Amino acid sequence: MTTSATTRRTITSGWLTFAAVVFLLTGVFNVINGLVGIFSSDFYVVDAGQVLVFNFTAWGWLWLILGFVQIAVAAGIMNGMTWARAAGIALAALSIIGHMLFLAAFPWWSVLTIALSVLVIYALTVPPHGATAA
Repeated sequence: MTTSATTRRTITSGWLTFAAVVFLLTGVFNVINGLVGIFSSDFYVVDAGQVLVFNFTAWGWLWLILGFVQIAVAAGIMNGMTWARAAGIALAALSIIGHMLFLAAFPWWSVLTIALSVLVIYALTVPPHGATAA
């Protein structure tokens, strides 16, 4: 009598590892951005008409919370969770929109975060369904 062990083949993807690491960095950047907005709102020197944000302290809390959620989702991406890939795409899109609103206050930081978020969206959509980070 022969027994056959069923082996489940796992597809690994370097793109998911890349997405998790870059998303983790973006989350850390957003946490830093949030802390600056909360504790030093006068750091962003702009006229009221140049930015679509009216309260930098509230904006800082938003970025702080978003950054921590991004860090948690990055861990989910690294562990191959499908929900984390979908959440990562949605949060990266929110990050892009938020940093476009914040562009006049801190342009280089916003452009860097927008570019990283675009890379994350690409890296999360490229691997096949069911793939895990390498």
